[in-house]
Amino acid sequence: MNTDQIKGKVQNAFGKTEEAVGKAVNSPDLVNAGSEDRLKGAAKETWGNAKDTVHEVGNTAHTDAAVAREREIGQGTSLRDKIVNGAENLKDSINEKLDNVKADERAKQDTLRKTA
Repeated sequence: MNTDQIKGKVQNAFGKTEEAVGKAVNSPDLVNAGSEDRLKGAAKETWGNAKDTVHEVGNTAHTDAAVAREREIGQGTSLRDKIVNGAENLKDSINEKLDNVKADERAKQDTLRKTA
């Protein structure tokens, strides 16, 4: 977990508290401020998730490249083919990870909407 994910979670929790206090004291301004903090927290947490995903994808790409180099030694694969294949694999891996993050965020949003 990176600092953006943690900060996002904390800001989201603070926003929920702000909203609850605003509702309790009948302060629309405080409720709105809480909602704003929740949105900012969700965005920050999502950004942190994206960064974490990119980091994981990078690690996978490095490992994949190392394994591919080991396999291709002596097989006569051209450097150009290796680069193109590696780029395509990286693109596919990044897109898959980002799709997973988007799906997780949509699920969180649905859960938040149901509990609101």
